[in-house]
Amino acid sequence: MTNFPNFKFEILYNDPHSMARLGKIHTPHGIIETPNFIFCGTRATVKAMTPSDLKKCGAQIILANTYHLMIQPGADLIEKMGGLHKFTGWDGPMLTDSGGYQVFAMQHGSVSEDTSGVKRTTTKQSLLKVTEEGAHFRSYKDGAALFLSPEKAMELQRKLGPDLVVQFDECTAYQDTKDYSALGVERSMRWGDRSLVEFNSHNNGAQAVYGVIQGAHFQDLREMSTDYVNDRDFFGIAIGGSMGKGPQDLDMVTEWCTRRARPDRPRHLLGYGLVRDVFAAVQLGVDTLDCVHPTRLARHGSAIVKGVKGERINLLNAKFRDDPNPIDPSCDCYAEGFSRAYIHHLFKSGESLGVQLLTIHNVRTMMRLVEEIRAALQNGTLKALEKEWLGG
Repeated sequence: MTNFPNFKFEILYNDPHSMARLGKIHTPHGIIETPNFIFCGTRATVKAMTPSDLKKCGAQIILANTYHLMIQPGADLIEKMGGLHKFTGWDGPMLTDSGGYQVFAMQHGSVSEDTSGVKRTTTKQSLLKVTEEGAHFRSYKDGAALFLSPEKAMELQRKLGPDLVVQFDECTAYQDTKDYSALGVERSMRWGDRSLVEFNSHNNGAQAVYGVIQGAHFQDLREMSTDYVNDRDFFGIAIGGSMGKGPQDLDMVTEWCTRRARPDRPRHLLGYGLVRDVFAAVQLGVDTLDCVHPTRLARHGSAIVKGVKGERINLLNAKFRDDPNPIDPSCDCYAEGFSRAYIHHLFKSGESLGVQLLTIHNVRTMMRLVEEIRAALQNGTLKALEKEWLGG
């Protein structure tokens, strides 16, 4: 029996009009109000943001990536430096993923924008082979041979020291056949059991572990995987892997999982972060989401703006060259003290301040989004709020 003595998930309110719920995840480093959004600090930093910046924007939890941190600077060094909290200066709750997704994304010689099947080629194939024991791959840094197994993934996450950790799993791709996806689900289940054994052998109450639902876009596989996670002693449930071709598939696959998932556990959707996705996922019973989308947009000159078509504006466009307005007049973040014209100038001049200001804005905007969603759930105005944000 797995024990999580310093963790608790409580549901405060269930929406009568959807599967949405208000809750709190209690961790040793603080409380996460749900629904919530988790920002990706992939290499132990949310790009262009200090921990103080994140706190001022309302962020309650951030994520770091086991795969990237095992390559640089290494989990042993981070453990020596006191763990991720001390190493980064972030004193709130933290989550690490197992590294499984990144390993298997490398099988296709690419790094996905998210798990929807949209890919941008960035690296040569680095996954050498997958066996029952684990995954053999090469470091993208120096080509060194590396190995990741359920036991190794849990050991690395224990050394990194976040509050919430994730089992090691096999993430199959959209183009994989159903037969291969089924093999991946079965392997993930066996790896989940091994992850729990390793977790329990060192469990001192400092961490809690999530099981992962896989199964690509096949309903029977998703249901089988959900039943497995329900049946094991995981603290939380993460929905991962390929979710189909587009928004409708994402919603359909998410619903297959959340309708079947145990209601007493927090549910996390891995790798999605559009405003549309947040509203859809919350109404399907998801409690937290994570994605690089908001901060990546900022680095490419785009701001998430409430109520505009397409959710964002691209400040690199010439029409903003002499626009005196703030990024979003409805936003209350520090970046609203600067004009669109100034930020346009910063990007055109290659000045890093432009990225910093847009990142502050996008992080704060996502926090405003979930804050407003939590308030709307309490007063029964969630659908009206969705129209406000999506411009419908």
